[in-house]
Formats: sequence, C-alpha cells, structure tokens
Amino acid sequence: MQDLIRINSHFAVAALPLDRTDIQQAAQNGFGSIVNLRTTAEKQELAPDAEGRIAKNQGLAYLHHPVSGDDLSEDAVERFRQKINSLPGPILVHCATGRRSGALVMMHLAIEQGLSGEQAVEKAAYLGFECDTPELEAFVKHYVNGHTSAAAA
Repeated sequence: MQDLIRINSHFAVAALPLDRTDIQQAAQNGFGSIVNLRTTAEKQELAPDAEGRIAKNQGLAYLHHPVSGDDLSEDAVERFRQKINSLPGPILVHCATGRRSGALVMMHLAIEQGLSGEQAVEKAAYLGFECDTPELEAFVKHYVNGHTSAAAA
C-alpha cells in the first residue's frame, strides 16, 4: 500500500482513499480496524458503505467518521477520539490526502502522551505530516493545549 505512514504500533495513516486491494493488504498486514474520514460528497472509488462491507469481509472493524476540511471542529475531534478507543488495533486511518487523518491521529496521540500543541506540530512534521495552513496549525495547537491541560488537571 502506497502513501502509508506508520505513526506507532497502534496507528497508521494512509494519505489516499482505499480501494479493494488496499483493504485486503491492510488485513494481511495485521490491521484490526479501518477508519474512513472522507465525506460521502467526496469523489472516491468505494462509497463508505462498500468500503465497510469489504473491510468486514476481510475481518476488519470499520468506522466511517466523516470530517470535511471545513468541519474540523473540537466536537469532531472529540467524537473521533471516543470512537477509536473501542476499535481493535492497529488502526489504519485514511482520508484523501492524509491532512485530516494525520491531524486527528496526532492530536489524539499528543494528548495521550501529554505533549504540548507545539510539540504535537513538531512531531507531526517529523513524521511527514505538515499543517499546510496557518489555521490548521493553530487549531491543532489550541486543541492539544486545551485538552492536555485538562487531562493533567
């Protein structure tokens, strides 16, 4: 599978929509779950329902958690974080370019690891994820800083 970035032993991000072969490879490579962040309005080879059926036929758990680039809100991140906690790992998260999937996974892990927002952005860049807009970078920093402090309190 091309454009796959392994974050750690529990998470990987695919910077592209998955096709049937990618899903089969994910199962063969030991993934336990696939999370699709693409909305139904986005052009994709497999509709989310079809992707879910293929994933389940391969023995994978599947979650369609649509988040548009314009809908990246604290609520969307919170729902993502709650839902992934019940999924078997390792978890493969994907969207169209890796921007959303990378941001959501990095925010989750930064909070779990007690990192600051700045550290989260630096770690994301090191792993190959760029906050490609000032707005995304500001959102990641703000979200992580607000939730890391709350978790430490």
